[in-house]
Amino acid sequence: MLYYTPMKALIPAAGHGTRFLPVTRVVPKEMLPVGSKPAIQLIVEEALAAGADEVVIVTSPEKEIIKGYFDGDPDLAARIRWAYQTEQKGLGHAVLQAADALAGETEPVLVLLGDALVSGEAPSAAMAAISRAHGGASVVGLERVPRERISRYGIVAGTPEDDRVLKLTDLVEKPQPENAPSDLAIAGRYLLHPDIFTLLASQTPGHGGEIQLTDSIRRLLAARPVYGYRYPGRRHDIGNPQGYLETLQAFA
Repeated sequence: MLYYTPMKALIPAAGHGTRFLPVTRVVPKEMLPVGSKPAIQLIVEEALAAGADEVVIVTSPEKEIIKGYFDGDPDLAARIRWAYQTEQKGLGHAVLQAADALAGETEPVLVLLGDALVSGEAPSAAMAAISRAHGGASVVGLERVPRERISRYGIVAGTPEDDRVLKLTDLVEKPQPENAPSDLAIAGRYLLHPDIFTLLASQTPGHGGEIQLTDSIRRLLAARPVYGYRYPGRRHDIGNPQGYLETLQAFA
């Protein structure tokens, strides 16, 4: 089936925010203000602007302030559903918690990390267009990273189609630089075939003993095409003080 909008979006936002303690004991990192809005509202708005008609936010019982915030905006609240992650077992595990909420979906699901903002051109709409151009294929957002940071990310290999798009041939979660297939890192945005939920349900723990989303995308790649999009915007990590300050400067 060809992929057309509207689509569903998923925002994992259940992490403890340990890199931003002590403030995250009270304020979830996703609720930190960027201008007059909390960061997570900007991410929801990116999803809706890309063509999503509904957003599932995966949060934790300790972060009900996020739900309370959106409940105060009827227009946004009507387009948001909720799922909960009660154990911290990795990004793949967080995404899996939305499986019931998204059961029956046949089109790719847009996944936007709740602590990753993109300044400049947001990638989600372009990723949706790439997916449509390739018959509804999965697409992951990419950025080039310095060698010393390669071991922090999922890294891809692929065959270039143009200067921004490549057809992936492999993905490796947090490799050492000398073993990495490239310097292209998965950067906070995914558009994934719903088969990803079945794969995550059977995924064995990987790097760090966690359920890694990258490992399941690698398995998805064995059955279905996955493309990478090196997007022109800049990703910002609001999950630590330095990244948050850089985000404020970029969005100012």
